Amino acid sequence: MLLENIDRLHTTELGVVRIKKNLKLECNDVVEYIKNKVLDNNAYIYKNGKNYYVETDKIIITINSFNFCIITAHIK
Repeated sequence: MLLENIDRLHTTELGVVRIKKNLKLECNDVVEYIKNKVLDNNAYIYKNGKNYYVETDKIIITINSFNFCIITAHIK
């Protein structure tokens, strides 16, 4: 379901700040960065409760399964 709705991925202004800080990113388009991680062939995607979790490249991304908002991302 997440891959079918990849174009609906979005985040809030605070989400951008949080993700950049947690992943130590310099890029300007955090949503595009996360989309690329989700679409990675090595990404492990699973749902737990109301969220999707994507594990790839030693990071864990949390995405709300109802509105496809990227909540956060952390280095594993």
